[in-house]
Amino acid sequence: MHLSDFDYDLPPERIAQHPVEPRDASRLLVLHRDTGEIEHRQFRDLREYLTPGDVLVLNQTRVIPARLHARKTPSGGAAEILLLRQMDERRWLVAVGGKRIRPGTQLAIDRADGANLIATVIEERDENQRVVEFDQPINPYLREIGETPLPPYITEPLDNPERYQTVFARYEGSAAAPTAGLHFTGEYLIELQRAGIQFAYCTLHIGLDTFAPVREENIAEHRIHTERAILPPEDAEIINQARLRGNRIVAVGTTAVRTLETAAIRSLAYGSPANDPTSVTRTLQHFPADACPWRPVIAIDEDTDLFITPGFTFRAVDVMLTNFHLPRSTLLMLVSAFAGRERILAAYREAIERGYRFYSLGDACLLL
Repeated sequence: MHLSDFDYDLPPERIAQHPVEPRDASRLLVLHRDTGEIEHRQFRDLREYLTPGDVLVLNQTRVIPARLHARKTPSGGAAEILLLRQMDERRWLVAVGGKRIRPGTQLAIDRADGANLIATVIEERDENQRVVEFDQPINPYLREIGETPLPPYITEPLDNPERYQTVFARYEGSAAAPTAGLHFTGEYLIELQRAGIQFAYCTLHIGLDTFAPVREENIAEHRIHTERAILPPEDAEIINQARLRGNRIVAVGTTAVRTLETAAIRSLAYGSPANDPTSVTRTLQHFPADACPWRPVIAIDEDTDLFITPGFTFRAVDVMLTNFHLPRSTLLMLVSAFAGRERILAAYREAIERGYRFYSLGDACLLL
């Protein structure tokens, strides 16, 4: 398929700059995949579409203060470091802003006590990505020296940075929030639990590559970013037991979808020589589309390179709760694979006409 197949026009005023209050006051577009029927509801109505025993899968990642202001030494030139992924105690994969930041360049970050943290560039990656090594572990200083990064289309600061965290965020490591989960309040989660809805948890640490544009017109040539995906054994068991009962697995966000479908592919290939530990995409190439494992998912803790586009066979996810995504993005391709490109684009057009708020701080979409 072509990149232009996933384009649509969005008026700038439809891009949400601030979250609604309270969290669950956002709107909810409900798309029935089998008929194309669209309903316009409120997020608090989600419970009406769930059945006791259904499992909501939530991503517990927590956004770190990943944007660091720095200066080159000894020249003093301004620079910026965006933490993408921790590689070991002192080394990080980062995106850098500034001129001529090459291997050997040293970047200083000021601390409140007047001391400096020093990051040395040790490897150059694609475009503006670098591997840097800090002179000491920086995790204890992040709240002091860092800022919460927001997507580039959000141009106004948040009054409360915690509104860019889910209420169930637990494990630090993301450069961006799993935004479908931002609509839940603690009270609403308790209400769902009392209604018989189960919860399972995964962790996928999101890099800012999520917002990187796709440049290849033939989307098959696009190289997807990798992200760390974790599905613990006890949560895999909750999901598998629900499937055996005939209940549905509801992925909250595209990050949960990538984690669950990666776990399903690994389950499909469990014990097989075709189970390539370096690439879930290559593993999938060895199995027919209609192959089905006896257990839907298996516990995982790995980097996933799964790129979901139309034609993909979903093995773990029955229902998806997500936000509205950017045109020409890998996330729009993912939801198009799940619900059909024409139906997704038609739903987006109707959402624009009815004044829905788009992107990370916007409204939600339930794909049944």
